Amino acid sequence: MKTQFQEISGSIVAPKGFRASGVFCDIKRLGTGKGSNKGPKRDLALIVSESPATVAGMFTTNQVCAAPVKICVERVKKGGHARALVVNSGNANACTGRTGLADAREMVSFTEHALKLPKGSALVGSTGRIGVAMPMDQVRAGIVEAASLLGATVAHADHAVEAIMTSDTKPKAIAVEFKLGGKTVRIGGICKGAGMIQPGMSATGARPAALPHGGLHATMLGFITTDAAIDSKVLQASLNEAVAHSFNRITVDGDMSTNDTVLVLANGLAGNEKLKIKNPKLKTFQSALNHVCLELARKIVRDGEGVHRVVTVRVNGARTIPDADAAARAVANSALVKTSWHGGDPNWGRIIDAVGYSPATVVEEKIDIGYRAVGGQKILWSLKRGQPTKATFQQLCAAVAPKEFELHINLNLGRASAVMYAADLTEEYVDFNKGDVGDPGSLGG
Repeated sequence: MKTQFQEISGSIVAPKGFRASGVFCDIKRLGTGKGSNKGPKRDLALIVSESPATVAGMFTTNQVCAAPVKICVERVKKGGHARALVVNSGNANACTGRTGLADAREMVSFTEHALKLPKGSALVGSTGRIGVAMPMDQVRAGIVEAASLLGATVAHADHAVEAIMTSDTKPKAIAVEFKLGGKTVRIGGICKGAGMIQPGMSATGARPAALPHGGLHATMLGFITTDAAIDSKVLQASLNEAVAHSFNRITVDGDMSTNDTVLVLANGLAGNEKLKIKNPKLKTFQSALNHVCLELARKIVRDGEGVHRVVTVRVNGARTIPDADAAARAVANSALVKTSWHGGDPNWGRIIDAVGYSPATVVEEKIDIGYRAVGGQKILWSLKRGQPTKATFQQLCAAVAPKEFELHINLNLGRASAVMYAADLTEEYVDFNKGDVGDPGSLGG
């Protein structure tokens, strides 16, 4: 099938009518906090639409929820439209009580004032240490400077990407272009995340009994822009689906953040016929949005703290989707499995053990476990019906030696399936996260 979209440059400023900037305003206060050896990295970003934009969002379901998430949930639910996003790194503004909530409200109101926007048209995102008060003098100064530097070049987008990074070592950005009814439409996105990664997001931030496709949604932040004209409810439904198959399918360390957020703004400047429910052109938009979200999500796993190997865990043959999801997550988050991946050890014993202790219904004598190269066709089975195959240890070692490979688990009990994009567990991850009791400023959230 011919690809319906192509990747282009520009990320969040590729769609018509969007500008961005990123500045350094010393939110972390150099010399006092973890990571101060990085120097003056940009730490505050603005993303602005020149016209009102339909908005949709997905938010952490962690019961300990950061102030900026609370503000965004409230505004997305109430208004359905926005013009600007203000995002900072270096401080999560989580577990900061009434003061933190007031600071988050001031960040959006101050942004609206600086950009001369209507009240209620800005949204906010934060990432960094938990439990530290926001340095609002620096934040206000940063917003003023960022507002004066807004632009629509690749450099402007790159500055915004840098500003939202924390322990990330690589920027994460993408944009695609496609046709809708003869009109050129673009979707651009940026994200950050490397540690505290196992998002479990919902549209309201509330934890439902079960999220679609079996998942709950370091801090993971994602911001998407599009010039498509699309109904607000349809945009939210499209984002729900895209996130369910991307950001809610990744794990680095199994920890869900207090701040996980994905926001999308759609300003309609492409001039296409507004996308509504049952519009056949919606499939093309959905495909492109899915691609953007999945590519961003995979970039997070590849850049996970200390990550050397990335493994796609595919579970098939489960009785139910929750069973498939439970088995996949048990394997993807097992410290023993993840360390064996790091060592290049095809240890199927640890894998079947994790499957067995998961909440999924399994029958030992029916479980198959195998490996496949990314993009490959043939699976090398190490276990069939609960028993070792004739595959040699050398063959199995070769199968798990690449930096990326697929792990296939078939429970042979039904038709349900699930996938997780996971990472190994390394000495570097432990070293980065163990803290330094000799430096109190490096400890905490």
